[in-house]
Amino acid sequence: MNTPDTFNTLSFRLRQMLFGWGGVGIVYNLSDRFQGPGQVLDPGFIDRLIPYSPHAVWPYLSFFLIIPLAFLTCPAERLRWLRSGFQVAALAAGTVFMLWPTTLVYPDYAGAGLSSTLLAGLLAVDSAQNCFPSLHMALTTLAILALDDPRRPLRKLLLWAWGALIGFSILQLRRHLAIDLVSGVALGFAAAWLCRRWLAPTTVTQGAPS
Repeated sequence: MNTPDTFNTLSFRLRQMLFGWGGVGIVYNLSDRFQGPGQVLDPGFIDRLIPYSPHAVWPYLSFFLIIPLAFLTCPAERLRWLRSGFQVAALAAGTVFMLWPTTLVYPDYAGAGLSSTLLAGLLAVDSAQNCFPSLHMALTTLAILALDDPRRPLRKLLLWAWGALIGFSILQLRRHLAIDLVSGVALGFAAAWLCRRWLAPTTVTQGAPS
């Protein structure tokens, strides 16, 4: 049976996720709508080594599990910097998207099977631009940092392995290039560092109001 404290804690966490992840969605879509034509980025050596596979859509979509997992289970004192980290990363990436829009030469995504059908649905709502830096990887990095527990090295290893799998799936699907992923990870670390310092004096208690 849910207690009022449990409800308040869940409500608080859901609000932080709404303000953080929802803010990312607003910036991402507005920048895509109002930016100019994107400069085509050329694949690098690493990109050419990795073969395209529509089946990579499954680990790619696990991104939509790791983000809620971070907001719903990370230590309560990390929630505000996690929310703010999402917002800072979105604003920084959105600025780059507007000033230097980028795109790719995408492969022919047509194909049969469940993976291809799911990928087609994803492409229908995703941007063909907003490549550099990868917000997908920036947010994944922030989620992993929020979930990280230095006292549990196996958990840390599994989280980063999950993040690496998501990154590899992005390259397999040709949604980003390796340079986009590296810049996205760097953005995630920078946003986490900045927001941790910014919110360091703030003490957050479990279930506290925002």
